[in-house]
Amino acid sequence: MRYIKAQQRGRALWITFDRPEKLNVVHPEDLSGLRDVIADLSAGVQAIVFTGAGPAAFSAGMNIDAFGGLTPARAYALIGDLAQVMRAIRHSPVVTVAAINGYCLGAAFELALACDLRVVAPAASFGLPEIKVGVPSVIDAALLPAFVGLSKAREMVLTGDIYTLDQLPPDSIANVVAEPGELAAAVESVLDRVATHPPAVTAAQRRLFDIWLNNGLDASVNASMTEFAQVFASQETHDQIARHHKRITG
Repeated sequence: MRYIKAQQRGRALWITFDRPEKLNVVHPEDLSGLRDVIADLSAGVQAIVFTGAGPAAFSAGMNIDAFGGLTPARAYALIGDLAQVMRAIRHSPVVTVAAINGYCLGAAFELALACDLRVVAPAASFGLPEIKVGVPSVIDAALLPAFVGLSKAREMVLTGDIYTLDQLPPDSIANVVAEPGELAAAVESVLDRVATHPPAVTAAQRRLFDIWLNNGLDASVNASMTEFAQVFASQETHDQIARHHKRITG
């Protein structure tokens, strides 16, 4: 990948959008590599953290040059490549976190919504400006109403405006707010809470989130029962239960 760097730091794979002079825009030629990095994790990775290089942006989204001269067929292929990245994030067996400073726009905002958690600098700003470019907001923009409510989501999508945290419903986007210089430490603190559980149960819980988003109550309950039963095939589940029992009984 030319403008995206991936580096394992301890238990987490840190993926950095790395073109700060251009607000870390995403380039189409990097999408397949990004998908593969997310889907093919090394042993021992318990979390994926996305962030942006420099102080100005997490990422301003897709490089607008990618849209020039597209035919419908080529446009479908491009958005399909981006959809595969989002799907890889949502289907990952490990916890995913977006560490956001500065602009978080378009496809990058969709990526942040696809993550489990978001650690955000106070001055970060968010938006789906696609309508101003001349294209609709798609793919994981579909998640936005669940975060900010249908009315605010319609406003954000139809205006294409950029919003700061204080212009969005409280606690809708940021799980943790931290100053820019403290983002990495805040992420590590979050990982201490969410990336230390048995991998099998974390993967099961993440699969269930996807099922809950895409199915009604009965199907969700039935899937939950199956996932509950299947984690007992893993020795780490039995070991964790034994450790927890020892802690609470002394």
